[in-house]
Amino acid sequence: MDRLRNLASQKAVVIFSKRSCYICHSIQTLFYELGASPAVHELDHEANGREVDRALKSLGCNPSVPAVFIGGKFIGSAKDVISLHVNGDLKQMLIDAKAIWL
Repeated sequence: MDRLRNLASQKAVVIFSKRSCYICHSIQTLFYELGASPAVHELDHEANGREVDRALKSLGCNPSVPAVFIGGKFIGSAKDVISLHVNGDLKQMLIDAKAIWL
């Protein structure tokens, strides 16, 4: 869990993903289109990917990816990110975390 916290606070936006996950790719694309440059951790290509995967599941991520952190805070999975985007809250969260500027 400490490893997860360290990784999640490395940048303003951190996405835990798997290369085989098309939804993960869509979430990453959304952040890039909003002007953010997230740190992306591909769990299926990292040495400690299984450990991080278990830690994400213990947070309640099911499935474990995509898991998004903004400003070091766990935001949720794809459905949570899409809901925030549709409601107009995601952009403000990115501004507050200094991930994007106006």
